[in-house]
Formats: sequence, C-alpha cells, structure tokens
Amino acid sequence: MEPVILATERLELSLPGESDIDAIFDACQDPDTQRYTSVPAPYERRHAEEFVPRVAQQWTEGVHLTWAIREGDVLAGTIGLYRLDGHSAGEIGYWVSPWSRGRGVVTEAARAVIDWGFSPEGAGLTRIEWRAVVGNTASARAARTLGFRYEGLLRAGLAGKEGRVDGWVAGLLRTDDRTPQPWSIIPN
Repeated sequence: MEPVILATERLELSLPGESDIDAIFDACQDPDTQRYTSVPAPYERRHAEEFVPRVAQQWTEGVHLTWAIREGDVLAGTIGLYRLDGHSAGEIGYWVSPWSRGRGVVTEAARAVIDWGFSPEGAGLTRIEWRAVVGNTASARAARTLGFRYEGLLRAGLAGKEGRVDGWVAGLLRTDDRTPQPWSIIPN
C-alpha cells in the first residue's frame, strides 16, 4: 500500500521522515509515552532512526500504517492503524508529544484516520479497536470522545515493558453513531 496524506483544519498526517528523527527522539523521552505505549524504554536515538524506515516498509506491507501528526512545522505525535488483519479490522494507536497535549490534537487526527480507515477508498474497515494500558485515562478519554464503546478489561492482555499488563479495550464499528458513550472506567 502506498502512504496516504490526510489533512484536517490544522493538522497534516503523513509518513514520518528523516527530518522528524530529532522530534521523535525528544518526544519519546517523556515518561508517560514510555509507560503507556510500546516505545522502548529507555528510548535511544537509534530507536527513532530505525523507526522512520520501518514505518515506510510497514506501509508497503499494509499491516501497520503510521502517520506523523504535524501542526505546521511541529511534530505533534504519531497515529496509526495497526494489526490490519485482512478481515476488515484493525487497531488505532497514538502518542502525542508533551508539547502538543491538551489541545485536542489526538481527537482531530484520529477522526481523520478513522474516517479514512472506514472509507471504501481507504482501508475499508468494519471495526477499529482501541487498547490501552489500564490507567491511561487520557487515551481513554480521547477514545470515548471519538465514540468508541468500552468493551472490557483484558487481564494480562497487553505486552508491557515488564511483562504482561492489564489493558482496556474498546471498539468502534463503521455503522456506530460516533457520539461519546459513557464508560464505567472513567468519570463523565
């Protein structure tokens, strides 16, 4: 699959490039990014240098599709559709740079990715799943805002840096109304 550029009112989502390596490295020094995502910890510069070409190769393979989120010239984070299974399902994942948090960047970027993911001209998915380490309430609030339905707790369901960890899971179907739904794990 060829990489696709998505645009919103203030963001551009495109393939990460060599010019993003320093910003990726800096963002991935954040303790919350290391705690709640699958980035290596400690995060070394070589990890960012290896990430950029790997993302391009994964687009070619069509299994993991990652975009850099840019607000102007600033790398605001990354977002992607992962584990595309060939049976019209995948998983959304994202991290946002510490300097871009709290301004709705992830929900704006995710809406564009979800729209493309469900579109027949895009990935043509029927279901997009969201997963997060238990306690990542910022990610859970974003997923709830996007209309994901909380589906439960995955006991030791995620691979963490220190072994298996509990995870939350939610799903969104192409046919779902995307209004925020109540989630028992986070306050409304």
